[in-house]
This record gives sequence, C-alpha cells and structure tokens, in this order.
Amino acid sequence: MDNGLIRHFLTITEHRMQVAKYCFECGLYIQGLTHDLSKYSPTEFLNGAKYYQGYRSPNNAEREDKGYSEAWLHHKGRNRHHYEYWVDYCSETSYNKEAKGGMVPVRMPRRFLVEMICDRVAASKVYNKGHYKDDMPLKYFERSMDRIFMHEDTKKELHAFLKMIAVFGEEKTFSFIKNRYLRDK
Repeated sequence: MDNGLIRHFLTITEHRMQVAKYCFECGLYIQGLTHDLSKYSPTEFLNGAKYYQGYRSPNNAEREDKGYSEAWLHHKGRNRHHYEYWVDYCSETSYNKEAKGGMVPVRMPRRFLVEMICDRVAASKVYNKGHYKDDMPLKYFERSMDRIFMHEDTKKELHAFLKMIAVFGEEKTFSFIKNRYLRDK
C-alpha cells in the first residue's frame, strides 16, 4: 500500500493541477484552487491508495471488490462539479410538474458544468498518459450518456462542449466558455 499511497497522491495531485489550469483558462479561479480537495480526506485517499491501478479510477476497483465505492459516495456528495450531486427529491408541488415525486436530476449551474468539463479533460489526460487525443472525453461520455441520470439540458450542453473540444481543441473551447458562455446568463 505504501507504493500505492505515493502513486495515488501523485496521480490525484497531477489531476488537480490539470483541472486548475483549465479552470483558470475559463476564469474559474476559486474552483480551480479548491477542485477535488476531498480526495485528500481519509475516506477517499486511503481507499484510493488501496485500490490504485494508475490507468483508471480506483473507485472502479473498490466497487468491484466491495459492491460499492465508499470513496465515490463520499466524493460525489461534496463536489458540485459531478452531475450526481445535482439530484434531488421532487414533490408534486415542486417546480417540475412532470415528476410525480421521487428523484429528479437538477440542471447544473454553468460554473459547475464548466468545472465538470475541465475535470473530464484532465482525467482523460491523466489516465491516458501520453496517448491523449482531444476526442477522448467525448468518446468516454458518449459510451454512457444514454444511461446516466443527468438533467437533459446539462447533458446537451456537456455533449456540445465535449464535441467542441474534439473538433476545435481546448484553447478555443475554453476561450469561448470564458468569454461567451460564462458571461451570458
């Protein structure tokens, strides 16, 4: 586990630095600095080190071993850049008239959607090492987009921005996000 501790620490720190760089490019300075700090908490860090593999999230290995990932459950409840955070109960008197009670996905605020985009690009780079291509975050998302419990508007916007990265690259996409998307309300 000692080797896993060091490698996991280096991986999550590299990931955080990548996300910070992208958030800064989009003008999200506080989010860039605070992104994924919960990964250093005992619940997330120790499980991450125990299940570390280097080529994919240790949460997947923990999930395979235990049937769930304690680290992921902890993480998604504390980090608003994950669409899973944006699920709420819906009563019959709530704003969503189609939902008759139960759980509903809530549209993500733009700044957290942008942080999620930065997170996905950074994760693709870290886990694919030197083999990263601009279409990787898009392909990863498209493999699961029909099965995920995400607000439809959030899903459409995420898909559009990942396509934009695949076609035009990070620099143009993040410039558009900073100068147009985050300024338009």
